[in-house]
Amino acid sequence: MRITKRTNIAIRLLMYCATHPERLVTKAEIAESCNVSENHLAQVINQLGQLRYLRTQRGRNGGMSLAMPAETIRIGEVFRLLEGGLPLAECFADTDNTCPLVSACRLRVALVDAAQAFYESLDEVTLDALICDNLDLLKLLQPVTCGR
Repeated sequence: MRITKRTNIAIRLLMYCATHPERLVTKAEIAESCNVSENHLAQVINQLGQLRYLRTQRGRNGGMSLAMPAETIRIGEVFRLLEGGLPLAECFADTDNTCPLVSACRLRVALVDAAQAFYESLDEVTLDALICDNLDLLKLLQPVTCGR
């Protein structure tokens, strides 16, 4: 299974916000710290805001923060919501499916079971578990300041 760029960016963004719970963080600082384009980031911020993982504030002193405690955010849920019903193989596609084996293929069932196991294992992981006592990550996610 391959995770989309959007989900990868979303997890980086959530980790960044979780490591700075005392303040609003900006799109620009996340983009620089997480090596992500601001355009891609804006799309992910919008989606995470709609899913109520982020609280955003517009304006000169604007930014974003987590909309809920990091210990309540389950990574499996985030992945499910962002990855959606992405087809794992051609036979999962509603259209463009040209596989002649669909009616008898057991691989499809095995892939569904594997994806479910993948998400279930991620359900055990919280955002807080990703950042808690992770000093190396905390150093990497410090805002870049002038003269540094």
